Amino acid sequence: MTPDDTGTAAPSRTRIEYLEELGDELAKRGFRVRLTLPRGQSPSLHVMNPDASALTENILAEQGADGWWYWWSWAERIATADDVAAAADRVALVLAAR
Repeated sequence: MTPDDTGTAAPSRTRIEYLEELGDELAKRGFRVRLTLPRGQSPSLHVMNPDASALTENILAEQGADGWWYWWSWAERIATADDVAAAADRVALVLAAR
């Protein structure tokens, strides 16, 4: 919980909300997306290029000391979760059929 302008506690965004937001942006760009909620593991966003189904990735959203970030499955940061457009740009670039 984080304080809002009134001094009361307001819930912070969840990793699922961040993943849904990125999923919405990537879907607008023509990617197929699916939120996965594996039992006992962190949720992830499965993203696939529909023109090249071998081009897929599982994206994570994790909170660190410096805020929320989107992460590749190989533990490299994509972009801050507050910059959905930048994250979508990077994902689209990596999953682009060349």
